[in-house]
Amino acid sequence: MIENLERAFRDLLMTLEAMLRDQQEELERATGLVQGVLASGHKVLLFGNGGSAAQAQHIAAELVNRLRHDRAALPALALTTDTSVLTSVANDRDFSKIFSRQIEALGRPGDLAWGLTTSGRSPNVLEGLREARQRGLKTMVFSGGKGGEAKGLADVALVVPSTDVPRIQEIHLLLGHVICEVVEARLREGN
Repeated sequence: MIENLERAFRDLLMTLEAMLRDQQEELERATGLVQGVLASGHKVLLFGNGGSAAQAQHIAAELVNRLRHDRAALPALALTTDTSVLTSVANDRDFSKIFSRQIEALGRPGDLAWGLTTSGRSPNVLEGLREARQRGLKTMVFSGGKGGEAKGLADVALVVPSTDVPRIQEIHLLLGHVICEVVEARLREGN
């Protein structure tokens, strides 16, 4: 067990160091994008599958409620939470349409569609990003590996340089927290 624990910590640290070294500028772009969308009165729509669905909900909660400071609620919604919409779209249309259909209904130009996919190849996340671009939304993706097709559909892409799903998800949550923390502080200070 100690060997597995040590390997997991080493892998996480090496991946974090690579992210910090190679993607600082993209992280700043991501933070600026989220801040700009919210400061202009638009909303953030988050989506993903499995653990990424849970992270979409987690990040939405940080924006709507608070992370470190009491402040006005920020408009964010996880598209992973309405089981009636998800199951009806999956049943009547196709599972690949569960996010794009919601973006069609809820997204407006200037909003942000923020997809999370560890592989960058999740068909429903790709469809959501395509629909968002077609409708004039800004797009951002958290991915892993080389970013997959999702990277090319995003205005901003933070790609964890790993194919190890648990490490990718751990770093996605850290990135989400960092973005929320910085955005909260900047909006609180009026920047």
